[in-house]
Amino acid sequence: MTTRLYEHQVFLAHHVPEGHPERPDRLRALNAALEHPHFSTLDRQEAPVANEDAVLLAHPEEHLFSVMRSMPEEGVKQIEADTHASPESLKAALTAIGGAMAGVDDVFAGKADNVFVAGRPPGHHAEHDKVMGFCFFNTVAIAARHAQKTYGVERVAIVDFDVHHGNGTQDIFWNDPSVLFCSTHQMPLYPGTGAKDETGAHDTIVNAPLSPNSAGDHFREAMKSRVLPALENFRPDFLLISAGFDAHHRDPLAQINLVGDDFDWITGRLMEIAGKYAGNRLVSVLEGGYDLEGLAESAGLHIARLMRG
Repeated sequence: MTTRLYEHQVFLAHHVPEGHPERPDRLRALNAALEHPHFSTLDRQEAPVANEDAVLLAHPEEHLFSVMRSMPEEGVKQIEADTHASPESLKAALTAIGGAMAGVDDVFAGKADNVFVAGRPPGHHAEHDKVMGFCFFNTVAIAARHAQKTYGVERVAIVDFDVHHGNGTQDIFWNDPSVLFCSTHQMPLYPGTGAKDETGAHDTIVNAPLSPNSAGDHFREAMKSRVLPALENFRPDFLLISAGFDAHHRDPLAQINLVGDDFDWITGRLMEIAGKYAGNRLVSVLEGGYDLEGLAESAGLHIARLMRG
């Protein structure tokens, strides 16, 4: 398998207040893990900066303008309850989008079988017209729309295994039968959405909530009983992953007890789906993961599995 990773120094320049969990050290920890020799063949590339118009693939113009107006010229500014911005935050968000869109281009051009975007800020809480939960723009939603618009993809599947429900992605695709959104997440937990009966207008929303203190066996059963069958039934032409690693047992923001092998396992199963229906075309985008050791371990295993197939 050919795996490409997109990264950029600007991701470290998106500053947040001292003690905020979504901090630049997250990527420093991942970069340290990627120095291991078994990542020597990973195709590491600088992510391009997306044009601001790319945001309009999934958000209205007023949302883009609102975010642009909210950016500070200096220091760190609170945008909403959990979301902060610094002078380079807009560029960082656009670069995460640029990496995801480039990843879509790569897998459809045959330049890579799969792609991981090691960017921040995350995106899956950003709703159609709302900044929320550390997220300005919904990166995976924009990537999905880019695949549809540029390559005529008929069926896109998005799998979100972040411990927090991807309310923004669900909101954007609620009425869209061409996009399947599947999520495992702790419930109850922020943002409060993601019940099993939230199925979308066309039954293309599949939520598999996990109770606090669930472990790997519960996670795997949720995937086997709800998510993987939905993917088999949908037969996606392209697969996107909202790869949050905050369901790791070390993470401070939730109470799900996954270990590295659980992330390795689900990565392999999703690669099987991509191989069966989508010509291996898979793009994974970093979302959460706030314990540095847990993030480095689980994201490292995720990327290693993408590399070896």
